[in-house]
Amino acid sequence: MNQETDKNEQVPKAMEITSPRTAEQPGPQIPKTGTQYEAGHGPNDGHDHGDDDHDHDETASYVPTIISLVLLLGGILLDYLDVPWFTTYVRLAVYGIAYLLVGGKVVWHALRNITKGNVFNEFFLMSMATIGAFYIGEYAEGVAVMLFYVIGEHFQEAAVARSRKSIKDLIDNRPEIVTVLRNGQATEVKPQQVSIGDTIQVKAGEKVALDGELLSEQSSFNTAALTGESKPDTKSKGETVLAGMINLDKVIDIKVTSAYEDSALSKILKLVEDAGSRKAKTQQFITRFAKIYTPIVVFAALGLALLPYFFVADYVFNDWLYRALIFLVISCPCALVISVPLGYFGGIGAASRNGILFKGSNFLDLITTVDTIVMDKTGTLTEGVFKVQGIKTYGLQETELVALTAALESKSSHPVAQAVVQHAGDSYKHLTVSDVEEISGHGLKGMVDGKSVLAGNGKMMRKFHISYDPEIDAIVDTIVMVAIENQFAGYITIADKIKTDAPETVRQLHALGITNITMLSGDKDSIVQQVAASLKIDKAYGGLLPQDKVSKVEELKQQGRTVAFVGDGINDAPVITLADVGLAMGAMGSDAAIETADVVIQNDQPSKIATAIHIGKATKQIVWQNIGLAFGVKLLVMAFGAFGVATMWEAVFADVGVAFLAILNAIRIQRMDFGKKD
Repeated sequence: MNQETDKNEQVPKAMEITSPRTAEQPGPQIPKTGTQYEAGHGPNDGHDHGDDDHDHDETASYVPTIISLVLLLGGILLDYLDVPWFTTYVRLAVYGIAYLLVGGKVVWHALRNITKGNVFNEFFLMSMATIGAFYIGEYAEGVAVMLFYVIGEHFQEAAVARSRKSIKDLIDNRPEIVTVLRNGQATEVKPQQVSIGDTIQVKAGEKVALDGELLSEQSSFNTAALTGESKPDTKSKGETVLAGMINLDKVIDIKVTSAYEDSALSKILKLVEDAGSRKAKTQQFITRFAKIYTPIVVFAALGLALLPYFFVADYVFNDWLYRALIFLVISCPCALVISVPLGYFGGIGAASRNGILFKGSNFLDLITTVDTIVMDKTGTLTEGVFKVQGIKTYGLQETELVALTAALESKSSHPVAQAVVQHAGDSYKHLTVSDVEEISGHGLKGMVDGKSVLAGNGKMMRKFHISYDPEIDAIVDTIVMVAIENQFAGYITIADKIKTDAPETVRQLHALGITNITMLSGDKDSIVQQVAASLKIDKAYGGLLPQDKVSKVEELKQQGRTVAFVGDGINDAPVITLADVGLAMGAMGSDAAIETADVVIQNDQPSKIATAIHIGKATKQIVWQNIGLAFGVKLLVMAFGAFGVATMWEAVFADVGVAFLAILNAIRIQRMDFGKKD
C-alpha cells in the first residue's frame, strides 16, 4: 500500500544488501578466552598467537604462571640469603625453568614470526630484552619481565571473558530443551530438532526458544534480553513471538516459523560476535603505528647500547646494554594493543545491554562524528499504529466503500492498509480480489468482485485521471482516496500518534551538538510539517518516494555533512545503506534491517539514538585516555632508563602497571549507566 505515508513495501532480494562500510578493514575476531597466548592483544596483525586448542580447561593455563612465580620468589629469597648451595649452575637452572614456563611460547612465537617476515613485534621485544638480561647475569629481572607480561595477558583474558559473559548473559539465553507437541503428545527435545510448522509449548516463567506465531489467545512477555526494556509486552493470538522472550503469564502454544539458527536472537548474537572484527580508525591507527614504532625502538635500543662507545670515556658495554634492555621492555606497546580493542568491545557490550547493536567498532567511532540526523516518520517518530478517523462517500453506502477498500488493502502489510482492514472487520471477507498491483509512492489497484478499485493518494488519482475536490488535499490527516470503476467514490482519513519519547529525543540530539535534524516521509507534506513543528525538528520534507529520500541524503552528503539515517530498515534499506551511519528502528526479526543497517535499535524508542551517541562518545573518550596514559608513562620511564635512573624492575612494573590500568579503564564502560540519558 503506497499512500501519502511511509511505505512498508517489501524489499526485493537485490535490495537486501550489506552496507559496503561494514566490510571495510575486516580484522580478526575479538579473541576467545583460553591461554594467554590465545587471548593475545586483540585485533592486531603483529599478534599471532597460534592455533592452540580453545577448548582446554582455562584454569590449566594459570599453572605455569604460578609455578614460575614460586620459582622466581624462591630464587630471589635464596639470592638474598646467599645460600651456599645456590651456585651459578643451580641458580641458572632455577631461573631458566621459571623463564621457560612463561617465556618459552613467547620466544617460540618470536622465532616463528621472524620466519614469516614479521620481525618487529612485542614478542621480539620481550625476547630480546629477557635473553639480554640473562646474558648479563640479571636472571631474576629477565624472568620478571616475562612473568609480569604473562600476568598482564591473564588480566586481559579475564577482561575479555567478562565482556563476553556480560553480552551472552543478556542475549544468548536460549533454553537447551523445548517442549514440542506432536501427535497430541508433549515431547522434550533440543531446539535444533524442532521443525518449522511444529507447535511448541512454553510454561509461565520459561524462555521462548524459537521464533513463532502465538496460537494462544494472549500472554505477556519480558523482552529485556532483546530490547533492553523490562516493561512487559503483551502479545495476542497471531502475533509474532521471538526467541529470548520470557513468558510471564500462563502455558502458551507457539507455532514455529523459523529454524533455530535463523531466529532473530541467533542473528543478533552472531552480529555481536562479529562486531569485533570491524576495526575503528583508532584501532587501525594503532595497528599501523605499532608496525612503525617497534622497529624504531629496536634500533634506538641498539644505538643506546653501542653508540656511547664513541662518546663516553668510561664506557662499559654491560652497563649500556642494561639501559638498552630497560628501553626495550618499557617500549613494548602492550598497553595500547590490549586496551584499545578491549575499550571498543566494552562499548559494544554496553550498547547491547541498552538494546542497541553496533555492527562494528568503526561505527562506535563514526557515530560520534555525525552532525546531521535524518529520520523516517512512520514507525520512527510516530507509533505507526493507524486508526480510521473518518469516512466520506460520494454516491454509495459507507459500508460498501469500506468493504471494497478493505478487500484491496488486505493484500498489503502497510500500517495504513491494516488500519482500514481492522476497521472493516469481517465485512470484506466474502469479496474476491484479483489482479492486485502496488504502484510505488501512489497506492494499490485491482479488481474486487469484478469492479476496478483504486486506493491511494492524490498522485494515484491524478495518475489515472480521476477528478476529485482539490480541497481534500488540504486535510491534514493521512487520506486513502478511493475510486471505483474510474469514478471518485470517497476517502478515508487515518491518523497516527507521535511516540512519547520523540520530543525528548529531538531535545537530546540538539544538546549533543547535532546541528541538523531532518525528517523525510512519504506522508503528505501537511502532516509532515505538523509533526516537525510539534517536535521542533529543523527541516522536514513530505510526499517523498524512496528514491527521493536517497536524493535528499545524497544532497546532504555533498554538503560535507556526516549523515546518520534512522528508518524501519525495510522500505528504507537503500537510504540506510547510503548514509554514513544507518540505524534501523524497532527492527527485531527483520532480515533487511539486520543486513543493511550499521546500528540496530532493538525496540522502537527513538531516544535510543541519543543513547547510542552517548555510548560512542564514552567509548572514544576511554580509548584516547588509554592512549595518552600509555604514551605518557612509557616516554617518562624510557627517558629515565636511557639516563640510567630507572632499573628493569621499574620498567617491568611501569609496563605491566600501565597495561593493568588501561584494562581497568577499558572495562569501566561496562559499569556506566546510560539509562539516565534515554
